[in-house]
Amino acid sequence: MNNQKGFDGVNFYEMNWDLKGDLLAHDPVIAKEGSKWYVFHTGNGIQVKSSEDGVNWKQEAPIFSTLPEWCKEYVPEKNEESIWAPDIYFHNGVYYIYYSVSTFGKNTSAIGLVTNTTLNPDNPNFEWKDLGHVISSTASNDYNAIDANLIFDQDGTPWVNFGSFWSGLKLIELDPVTMKVKDGAELLSISSRTEQPNTIEAPFIVHRNGYYYQFVSFDFCCRGVESTYKIYVGRSKDITGPYVDKNGVSMMSGGGTLIDAGGGRWIGPGHCAVYFSDDSSILVNHVYDSLNEGKPTLQIRPLFWDTDGWPHL
Repeated sequence: MNNQKGFDGVNFYEMNWDLKGDLLAHDPVIAKEGSKWYVFHTGNGIQVKSSEDGVNWKQEAPIFSTLPEWCKEYVPEKNEESIWAPDIYFHNGVYYIYYSVSTFGKNTSAIGLVTNTTLNPDNPNFEWKDLGHVISSTASNDYNAIDANLIFDQDGTPWVNFGSFWSGLKLIELDPVTMKVKDGAELLSISSRTEQPNTIEAPFIVHRNGYYYQFVSFDFCCRGVESTYKIYVGRSKDITGPYVDKNGVSMMSGGGTLIDAGGGRWIGPGHCAVYFSDDSSILVNHVYDSLNEGKPTLQIRPLFWDTDGWPHL
């Protein structure tokens, strides 16, 4: 979640992030409402977890009980309830969750949008409202419409960045009323690698101190302890790019500064999100636990920034 419209005053650097409880998660994002934390991640109906302290996690009911009907028009091969890679953003009193519907290894895919005014199931106003299709891709396209991330630029314009493999990561402007693709908006390319397959996906953009930072995942997920996922970052003065790494290499030419390649018990960290609170921030991602059959596991860690403005763990 991009929490840049109302910091919550928590100093993340003073917190202990030794997570416990139900930590099974893939492609997680995090949000906080009041004193309660929520994680949303890939799974049947969009999986939801909650925590009173950010450390001890428990499972909640999913957002959807069945796959939304509109999905079958865009991804007719979809025959199970798993929804991928949700992203959450709180803006003007509304939580926006963009989610992906696809089948593994294909780019017949679609991104949808669901909203709520609260994350608390006990709140009488709690109701998920599915707004349906945002953008999609087919086998004839050179991109893959999954792994969406919402970002408002410094002028207040909403954009969604997304993509996996194929020709890389994309960015497109949204209509601020519908929060769907703006009529006539140009599909922009913002990151790609130079080899094939183009193993880059899961973009996540945040703004900090005059720069837009684009976090991405390189290489392969979803292989347990054989996964090779790694988290990289680049930055740009403009949301549309060009994004470059510490060495000035363009992220359209395979550039990226390494944040985490994993190691030891924790294999293949990736599909990350960044959450801010005042001057502190956390990195949220999944990682494969070599001591637990390589299962995808929620990971939350403080994210620090050096004197040149580059993030590091």
